[in-house]
Amino acid sequence: MRLDTKKRKMATRALRATQEQEWWAEQVMQVMVGGKRALDAAMLEIGRLTAETIMYMEREEKAGPDYHPSSPGLQKWASQRGSIYVGDQKIAVERPRLRSREGEVSLRTYEQLKQRGGFSEELLAQVLRGMSARKYEETVTEAGKAFGVSPSSVSRHLVEATSKQLAEFKERRLDDLQLFAMYLDTVHRGGQAFVVALGIDAAGVKIPLGFWEGATENHEICAELLEDLERRGLKLSKRILWVTDGGGGIIKALRDRYGRKLIHQRCTIHKDRNIQRHLPKRYRKEAHRRFQTALEQNSYKDAKKMLKDFELWLREINESAADSLLEAFEEILTLHRLKVPALLRKTLHSTNPIESMFSMVRDCEGNIKRYRTSKMRQRWLGAVLLHCERRFKRVKGYASIKAIVAAIDASHQEKDEDAKAA
Repeated sequence: MRLDTKKRKMATRALRATQEQEWWAEQVMQVMVGGKRALDAAMLEIGRLTAETIMYMEREEKAGPDYHPSSPGLQKWASQRGSIYVGDQKIAVERPRLRSREGEVSLRTYEQLKQRGGFSEELLAQVLRGMSARKYEETVTEAGKAFGVSPSSVSRHLVEATSKQLAEFKERRLDDLQLFAMYLDTVHRGGQAFVVALGIDAAGVKIPLGFWEGATENHEICAELLEDLERRGLKLSKRILWVTDGGGGIIKALRDRYGRKLIHQRCTIHKDRNIQRHLPKRYRKEAHRRFQTALEQNSYKDAKKMLKDFELWLREINESAADSLLEAFEEILTLHRLKVPALLRKTLHSTNPIESMFSMVRDCEGNIKRYRTSKMRQRWLGAVLLHCERRFKRVKGYASIKAIVAAIDASHQEKDEDAKAA
């Protein structure tokens, strides 16, 4: 029996020995139909055996078995060491060879399995889950007979992948997006401030919209971000509900743009913390309870009355704390004024959704010790925001969004009538 035929039969027997024959026959069929993606879920050793079996099967399908060749012009030609990608790792395989009178005949399955097209994306996904590029060789490459991936190669692939994702993030069109609410907040990375926009559409889906880099958070940077979103087709109308943490630069940019028509919800968590910082420790727990109780009211009238009582209580302890509450009194109650149901109000009353996204950014970039250039900072932020987007869930209470939009329209109509009367 020829040596290459023995190898094919040995690989096939090893493959069948791992599980029931019928189960693996189904898996092999899925691999043949789905290509490389079906191999990604397999363990490296099983993946190697599966790949070699498929390649030998393809060669026999083209040339026929040894005892009954189907193509006289094709000749089996032993095997040769080669490599393929299984998941995000490069592994060694025995590649069967096939020759014709004109020379080497390539196997379609081998050409597909050794493609590097999916390597950068898969490797990037590993790094985003917290793997250090410099530790990749010792933690992944050595496992399961993986080879040939050096730290410099990893870095090169990461640059390619993140550059591609940054371009995708910054250039994607937003014309068809029906925006309901937008969060604006700043994340600091590598000594720079990035103002980031997170949107919620009419269906309750969260979407990272864009970012703009600056030395500090200021209204010019925020204005540049809004203009960039409009250049990409986003319709920034007066019907949008804006949620911020109270940063002066962002609020100034919004007020310059919308004036008294601005629908603005201040983050109640940040305001609660600001108030408590003015108070002695013995009063903070009670202040928090009173503030939360007021915000838990469903009626605007009841919530406003309780906040007024809270303000009077604060004035007896610390005038500055009471002034801090009054500074954003109506903006704290924006959701109550619009009659937003309690379930949806849990999402919109604070900047927690965008803060949660920033937490993902910090986790994903935990192994980056130094940002060398602005391009590097932007590459990673764009890639991570796309990574976060795939993990987002629809906001709770999204069914109420349509009614809230109608309430916003009514609020604007009321303001217009007041302006005409004045």
